[in-house]
Amino acid sequence: MENFDQIFTLLAESDGIGLNLDILETGLINILALVAILVYTGKDFLGSILEERKTTIVQSVQDAEDRLNEANRRLTEAQKQLSQANVVITEIKNETIAAKKVLLESDADQSKKDLATRFSRALATFRSKETQIFLEVKQQIILLVLKRTVTRAQETFGKKERATALINETINKLEGDLL
Repeated sequence: MENFDQIFTLLAESDGIGLNLDILETGLINILALVAILVYTGKDFLGSILEERKTTIVQSVQDAEDRLNEANRRLTEAQKQLSQANVVITEIKNETIAAKKVLLESDADQSKKDLATRFSRALATFRSKETQIFLEVKQQIILLVLKRTVTRAQETFGKKERATALINETINKLEGDLL
């Protein structure tokens, strides 16, 4: 920090910053001669180093281009695989929907069959009960007719044998209808 301050102090004490145009005093010729000697003697050395560097850079650029081309090719292939995967996914979705529809239709058909079976059973039970009730009513009507006939026969014929024979005959006729 002290040196930095001294630079500004020296600049302030002098006339300022100026340009020295005296070639011999500035050493410009010496610098140019030194550069010329370096170029002449180091031309082969620097040329080979620069040529190697150029070759390395060209090779690196070529490798980078090759990697870029390979990456583009892989990208294109990956995009193709992605589109194929999307097609397969769409097909699987469509097949799943179709399978669901088939399962629902088969479930609906099975439910219809189950309902038809239950309805048939209920109808058969109803008809069986109807037939049973009809037979019971028929038997009661027959019993009533028989009782009335017996009562009328007893009133008409009294307690005679003819009344008994008529009643037995009527019962035999009605038993045939019952069976």
